[in-house]
Amino acid sequence: MVRARHIGVTAAALLAVAGASPGVAVAQGQQPPHAVRLAASDGEALPPGWRLSGGGPAQQLVWRSDRPVPMGDARVEFRSDGRLLGVPQPARDGRTFRLPLTGQQADGLRGLQVWSGGRRLDARQPSGAASAVKPPAPLPANTVDPGRPGTYRTTSGEYSLKDVRVPGLSTPVEMRGVVVAPVGTTGKRPLALFLHGRHSTCYQGEQISGDWPCKPGWKPVPSHRGYLRDQKLLASQGYVTVSIAANGINGQDFAAEDGGAQARSSLVRLHLAHWADWAAHPGTAPGAVRRAPRADLSRVLLVGHSRGGEGVNRAALDSLYPPPADRDGYHGPVRWTVRGTVLIGPTAFGQNPVPDVPSVTILPGCDGDVFDLQGEVYVDGTRAVSNGSALHSAVYVIGADHNFFNSEWTPGRSAAPAEDDFSDDPKHPDPVCNEHAAPRLGADQQHRAGSTYVAAAARLFLAGDDRVRPLLDGSGRRAPSADPARVLSHAVGARRGAGFLPDGGVSVSGARLCDAVTSSPGRACLGEAAKGASPHFAQWETGPETGRRAIALRWTRAGAPARVSVRRPVSLKGSEALALRLFVPPNSRGTQLDVSLTDASGRKATLGRVRADGLPGSARTASYWAREFRLPLTAATRAGFALGSVKSMELTARSASGQAWLLDAWGWRPGTPAARAAALPRVDVGRMTVEEGDSGVRTYRVPVRVSGHGSGQVRVYVVDPATGSAKNRLVTVRPGGHDIDVPVEVRGNTRYGSDVSHDVLVKAVHGAVVGSYRGGITVHDDDPAPTMTVTPVAGRVTEGQSLIWRLSLSQAVDVDMSAMFTAVPGTGPELSTKDVPARWLRDTAGVEPDPERPLSKAGLYLWVDIPAGKSSVDITVPTVEDKVKEPAESVRFQQADMASGEPESGGLVLNGSVLDAP
Repeated sequence: MVRARHIGVTAAALLAVAGASPGVAVAQGQQPPHAVRLAASDGEALPPGWRLSGGGPAQQLVWRSDRPVPMGDARVEFRSDGRLLGVPQPARDGRTFRLPLTGQQADGLRGLQVWSGGRRLDARQPSGAASAVKPPAPLPANTVDPGRPGTYRTTSGEYSLKDVRVPGLSTPVEMRGVVVAPVGTTGKRPLALFLHGRHSTCYQGEQISGDWPCKPGWKPVPSHRGYLRDQKLLASQGYVTVSIAANGINGQDFAAEDGGAQARSSLVRLHLAHWADWAAHPGTAPGAVRRAPRADLSRVLLVGHSRGGEGVNRAALDSLYPPPADRDGYHGPVRWTVRGTVLIGPTAFGQNPVPDVPSVTILPGCDGDVFDLQGEVYVDGTRAVSNGSALHSAVYVIGADHNFFNSEWTPGRSAAPAEDDFSDDPKHPDPVCNEHAAPRLGADQQHRAGSTYVAAAARLFLAGDDRVRPLLDGSGRRAPSADPARVLSHAVGARRGAGFLPDGGVSVSGARLCDAVTSSPGRACLGEAAKGASPHFAQWETGPETGRRAIALRWTRAGAPARVSVRRPVSLKGSEALALRLFVPPNSRGTQLDVSLTDASGRKATLGRVRADGLPGSARTASYWAREFRLPLTAATRAGFALGSVKSMELTARSASGQAWLLDAWGWRPGTPAARAAALPRVDVGRMTVEEGDSGVRTYRVPVRVSGHGSGQVRVYVVDPATGSAKNRLVTVRPGGHDIDVPVEVRGNTRYGSDVSHDVLVKAVHGAVVGSYRGGITVHDDDPAPTMTVTPVAGRVTEGQSLIWRLSLSQAVDVDMSAMFTAVPGTGPELSTKDVPARWLRDTAGVEPDPERPLSKAGLYLWVDIPAGKSSVDITVPTVEDKVKEPAESVRFQQADMASGEPESGGLVLNGSVLDAP
């Protein structure tokens, strides 16, 4: 007798697969049992590599890749018919991923897909266009080049402090940093802190793992040493720098609901607290810090790569708006000021950028990890949230991959094994991102470009040098130090004037106002025929999302107009130009649009013409990215146009045909105003686990904490656990209030079933910030699992008859139950692959009978399911009659672990014997 494991596959579906046999035989050959092809609960076959399995009280959906999935920063996601099912947990083999499901979810599985960073993992990637793609011409050089080394010599060293515990992680996290600082400076110097992303944690020779701590004989991957080039450039210019290690988080963040963002924030602020101590008491500092100038904690730049980008964004948020103490690893005062952040290929799982801290987000055009370039939300997602004083810049680096910004993730430069994350098919090379393509950057070229733009952010945000702003704000200038990289930028914030925002209540004619994020990201705007993706339309966890829109233009003749009107006139007074963020299809050339404005009195002013070319792109890149176009307002001013009362904007096509997408338009003026943090309320959603109980109905409420000051608006998404779909509403929140009220009714019973999760997600809309964006109520099924027994129905038969065993539960339950058995050697002669029907062996197990071998050598598995509400099912193994005179033959099946396929000691056993026909 053993405890059963359950999955969501019905016996009827299994009968169909097994050819009228209730027992499903799965032959593995060289494949482990994860590659079994089963049937979904509606009778539709699951795709290859998928199966439904059990494990404790929750059903599991399991997918196994045919090759290792590298440990990267983008999360692996399971989707069904385009909707997010959830984020599975990876197994140690790097190929297997498991997601617990509710019974209702398991009943509706269709169109299963595996996604990571906006790219499917369970299907072959489409090949690119046949023709090669050229990068655009270089932009004019900026007057100041921040990539040139400064005049200071540098010194470097490392420190290692006592490990720390971070809420949500069971194992302590290391406190290590590599310091690079200038020599010969006077006074305090600004501090730049680097945080690497999610990468392999340990290595031994050519082997890598995600363990933490590392096993004996293995070394930690020194990811924190991968930014030495960036650090040395900054140190030569007078900045103190430190790059910190986060392997302890990388090895555990698979279990964190937010992907480890809060843990990384805690780690960053724990380091900053030490630097604040050392600035106040230099004698207590480690040697590497004592050799550096004293750090100026009033001028801090945080630089984060990938999940490190989301981590430093959260650290900046937490420094302004403290998080709940019970979820944070740092509990001291904030003795530093974050003046800006640099986010390199960042994840944005929560899509909750901090609006009042200036930022530069570097988007790698050939990112093979965070493929959808979701970091664009750190720009787009700040619009209208706060006072708009902070500059938020996106820097698109054509031909850059995800890894090469870190030398320890770069082949030929790293201590541990490393790779180019943009994997390419040699038979169908991508025209943009294969290693020999013209737009593709080499590792040294890419890292040099990254260093240059990190230095640009430091010079603007910490030193206040406005001369570098044109590199970051869409002014169309380049830093020669980054050559030959083609680097483009656009920006919002920095007190751009009142704008035309598609999600801000505009109406359109001659164009289409489209929802940017539906169940199929961006397709509602880009169209189903679009090749590639848009960073502006990166999907959130809710699937369809309210309030994210764009204006799609399509025309077939020159002169076709499109008008965008606002409900209330906007003012462009004090602006020098109208700045539009607009994109056209990748690789397209020659799009031309005339732009004009109409004021409230009906007077019209033509500003000029936009000439737009598409970025280099393929089906595998996110190249539908907006360029910034500026048109001077001089002509409108001279014509007596009322810039203080603009009612509409018109875009008139001057090319014969084409497409374009408008994201927004603003009044622009030069300069970088000082960022001012507003006093805003902060929302954090918690999670509560409750017992189901045996009877009655109990009502629980999702724990939500609102702190800070003032009031603001957030959008609350409540996910239906039965369907996975979400309903949303706009909510005004105030500190200490209970404005977000999500009641959950729990009905008790005594029948064994699944845990059920009632999830809630929150996103800031206006006048508020969000920390922990996801939580809810998890209802734990507290009823004991039934015991499972097996009884022979026909355990001794003559050849030509079927062996039958009955698998029974001690009681019927509310979920499907399952067990898996594997053929093992018995005593005496064994049944062979010629003693069972060849068709049954092929169709059910994928095994050929030749060469003849014992079933225990054929890798044969029986996967048996008892449907919800039933208490037994028969397991059948058919045999064939032959003319060979032979002694009685036996077969033995041992219950196996459903994850590994290995026989379980003490598990159930199926014994049978087959006699010659008389």
